[in-house]
Amino acid sequence: MAIESIEALNRCCSITGHFANPASLQHVFGEEASDIVEKSRKKIANVLKCKANDVIFTSGATESNNLALRGFALANQNKGNHIITSASEHKSVLDTYKHLECVGFDVTYLKPDNDGIITIQQVLDAITDSTILVSLMHVNNETGVIQDIAGFAEALASKGICFHVDAAQSAGKLSIDLESFPIHLLSVSGHKIYGPKGIGCLYVRNRKMSYLAPLLHGGGQEHGIRPGTLPTHQIAGMATALDLANKNRNADYENATTLQRAFIEQISMLDGLYFNGDQEHKLPNIINVSFEHVSADSLIIALRDEVAIASGSACNSGAVEASHVLRSMGIEGDRLYGAVRISFGRYTTIDEIIWAGQRICEEVTRLRELALA
Repeated sequence: MAIESIEALNRCCSITGHFANPASLQHVFGEEASDIVEKSRKKIANVLKCKANDVIFTSGATESNNLALRGFALANQNKGNHIITSASEHKSVLDTYKHLECVGFDVTYLKPDNDGIITIQQVLDAITDSTILVSLMHVNNETGVIQDIAGFAEALASKGICFHVDAAQSAGKLSIDLESFPIHLLSVSGHKIYGPKGIGCLYVRNRKMSYLAPLLHGGGQEHGIRPGTLPTHQIAGMATALDLANKNRNADYENATTLQRAFIEQISMLDGLYFNGDQEHKLPNIINVSFEHVSADSLIIALRDEVAIASGSACNSGAVEASHVLRSMGIEGDRLYGAVRISFGRYTTIDEIIWAGQRICEEVTRLRELALA
């Protein structure tokens, strides 16, 4: 977490801070907590360029995705039962779509090209008279590939179809202008922007139209869309982190680009490298690479006490299965099972990157020698 985010969080956790329930407006302590929540909501809205009242707090992007997709589909099924997404989405989107299939919705899963790109024409070709919802992520969590959400939004707006964007990986890293982009629903996660875990938000365009069916019941918090006592400390921490990320966005991007170049220079000493995903249209802080003749599991185990790498999303890394993202891109065989995801950020140093690259090269070389012995 960012130091500033920790400080904002801590101010709400002590007996001398804003510790009260923000829904308890009968006393000054609750009013103070509510004021913190609303100032945080405005701070987030300022970054996303939207109305503060359209920001709904959740427990994270997974809940935001569920609320957006299930909430919209169930509330609007009388208008149509066809919904669209891509096969390379986060599991919280794919599993929600699978659930909706089980309750009568017709789902189209768009297949990305070999670089992980979905085109506007693919989306348009998939639309039917019964299409009510499209969900596509801004930045892929495993490859860093950036999708053209502005183009999707414009195309879908002309069709009158609801558009949801999972922006967990892009908020605070890329500019998101909800005044200009006709996006209806957008999910954000706190911990992806150096904020606390367990907090996120969902942007709901024209929230007062109430076109979402709530997933939870009890209490009228968040306009009845997402009831439950609001965690003032986490909300303050998230808003501070997003505001800081937005202010540092260009510097963070340049730093990540420098680190990416240094890391690629290190591992390029090896033969048999395959970079997965479009290398021109991606965030620089995520690298997905396959090492020939080395399984991802072997490399991860060899480095687990020194370098944190993964074979897919952290949300799915406990499962013994190949990356569904890479598989959706048509990547199979040794390249699929040898792929690892490497990421770095604001607090990663160039020395750490160089050292990590050297250690990966050493272990890849050792594992190849064992495999080919």
